[in-house]
Amino acid sequence: NGSNPVAMIFAREVSDSLTSLVKKIDAETAKNSKAKMGSFVVFMSEDEKLSDKLESLAKKAGIKKCVLSIDNPSGPKGYNVAKEADVTIVLYNNRKVVANYAFKKGDLSDAAITKIMADVPKILESKKKEAK
Repeated sequence: NGSNPVAMIFAREVSDSLTSLVKKIDAETAKNSKAKMGSFVVFMSEDEKLSDKLESLAKKAGIKKCVLSIDNPSGPKGYNVAKEADVTIVLYNNRKVVANYAFKKGDLSDAAITKIMADVPKILESKKKEAK
């Protein structure tokens, strides 16, 4: 995604709260296409059936812009995703982290999702400043 605004999520498994977050991130990504916002989820799993589950999830949830991918259980090399985190969210722009969240299993609540979504404009604001 280069220097564009990005919502990056690492997850260990699919859950209702994660699906809720991804749907909201997907909507923001579509809404902010002029700012070239990108978003993706890396599922860290060895579940051989996960690919089919994600395809079904994307269709059912109507996910259009957010990329769903799969990596090994420790996550992509060099990202150092916390082992105790079930879901990690990083919001960044111009390769600079603006907000970073990590949640243990079961801790990604509606209130947490609201707080994360409140930080999304921060990555877009810095994009607007760059355009001036």
